[in-house]
Amino acid sequence: MASPRKFFVGGNWKMNGDKAAIDGIISFMKTGPLSPNTEVVVGCPQCYLMYTREHMPANIGVAAQNCYKVAKGAFTGEISPAMVKDCGCEWVILGHSERRNVFNEPDQLISEKVGHALEAGLKVIPCIGEKLEEREANRTQEVVFAQMKALVPNISDWSRVVLAYEPVWAIGTGKTATPEQAQEVHADLRQWLRENVNAEVAESTRIIYGGSVSAGNCQELAKKGDIDGFLVGGASLKPDFVQIINARD
Repeated sequence: MASPRKFFVGGNWKMNGDKAAIDGIISFMKTGPLSPNTEVVVGCPQCYLMYTREHMPANIGVAAQNCYKVAKGAFTGEISPAMVKDCGCEWVILGHSERRNVFNEPDQLISEKVGHALEAGLKVIPCIGEKLEEREANRTQEVVFAQMKALVPNISDWSRVVLAYEPVWAIGTGKTATPEQAQEVHADLRQWLRENVNAEVAESTRIIYGGSVSAGNCQELAKKGDIDGFLVGGASLKPDFVQIINARD
């Protein structure tokens, strides 16, 4: 049975691209065709937020890849949700595994960032996920539930949240959770929301999968009932991204 939740595909460009490369991405996104049944958002480096928003088709959202937990102040190198909005963008990716594990952002800071971004009017893609050693120690549920527990107190409006499950061991490694592994964690997360938030949030919140999603595996993943889309890394820089957007068609 098809999910009532609209399919959602995000592209996370990470620290890649220049204006010429962005023009190339915009070109294949315009050519498409993109499924009208999929909501699409691309996350670009902050220095290209305005350029991307001005040139990307209007039906494709543009996200910052990070922002800070306050509106302004002496925070050199940071960007606020208000600045993201002033660039014409309405989304932000927060708590990506690279922010957690490369830049050592703790659960509480990520939660505070999510809270402020929502208060400022942005829509948010919070990321959660376990590392390889945690999965091998059968601690997946423990880790992702702890990350969720930290997030929940600062989420004021679940209708503007798309939750991304990204097993760290499957990001950029070529390893992918099997559709069954991914579905199992997504179902566990939905049950956790049911028990710790409410049934309505559990049913309506989109939970998307990230971790070496490709044109080759997206259709099998998209068939799973609790996988509501993808957060795509490297493949979002290539024409294959169109096939991933259309995975449910």
